[in-house]
Amino acid sequence: MRVLSGIQPTGRFHWGNYFGAIKQYIDLQDAHDGYYFIADLHALTTIREPDVLRGYVRDAALDLLALGLNPERATLFVQSDIPEVSQLCWLLMTGAPLGLLERCHAYKDKASKGLRADVGLFTYPILMAADILAYDSNWVPVGEDQVQHIEVCRDLARSFNAHFGEVFIMPEAKIVPGAAKVPGTDGEKMSKSYDNTLALFGDPKELRKKIMRISTDSRPMEDAKDPETDHLFQLYRLFASEERIGEVSAIYWKGGFGYGDIKKRLADAAEIYLEPARKRRLDLENDPARVQEILSQGAAKAREAASNVLQRAQKACGLK
Repeated sequence: MRVLSGIQPTGRFHWGNYFGAIKQYIDLQDAHDGYYFIADLHALTTIREPDVLRGYVRDAALDLLALGLNPERATLFVQSDIPEVSQLCWLLMTGAPLGLLERCHAYKDKASKGLRADVGLFTYPILMAADILAYDSNWVPVGEDQVQHIEVCRDLARSFNAHFGEVFIMPEAKIVPGAAKVPGTDGEKMSKSYDNTLALFGDPKELRKKIMRISTDSRPMEDAKDPETDHLFQLYRLFASEERIGEVSAIYWKGGFGYGDIKKRLADAAEIYLEPARKRRLDLENDPARVQEILSQGAAKAREAASNVLQRAQKACGLK
């Protein structure tokens, strides 16, 4: 089973990125043929500063490797290093219905709010489809908000196959079990858009300060509280053992505690959990040649797979 996942380098990865997606995708590398790419072409719809984008791509590679992506088991590469994907994107665009793209929520949401929505955003689902189809992907693990894009991919592949023969494998969207809904510092979903994130690899001291500033409710200390309704507890359980989670849960139900104590426990648990990855990242940062070698080898393997699919599609529609 070939698994494909891409992540945009539009900022430093945070807890929501990891527990909501990256952790589950990396876990799949042990049992499946994993292809993981850094989606710099997609990032161009929001980042227009070249040096910033290059820096985010570098950080994404370092972060993914430090978090456990194993180049011996999975293929890691940068999207723009595979020109075959852009060529395949055009083949798909020639048969993409306008109405299908107009219904896609990313474009529709921006347009409805009067925000800048360019052609790149409008055709984003087609490039995503090319990303998926270029590697004969069977399984695309996604969040619930991305399922629509996989359906668009399937529609485009089905239409192409109907016109030109069975060229593309039909991928499936999979909601990966274990993905966490991670609250931000304000209790809303953790997102760079809401400016409520907690960085995976920021300065530990700064991270601790940010944790201590997390907003909480104003219930009296002596009141018993349901831990499942508190975002501090939801964050704590991401890092703590089952035993520690049970202990803190009992504290909530008993009452008579201050949120400052929970914040300290959260900061301690997060620091311990992330320390091994932090050390691996520092080692990788000091060996840029090794990181570039991994990306180059990944791109070579990905290009071979994408070239086979592109040639198959070109031949089918009369270009070869």
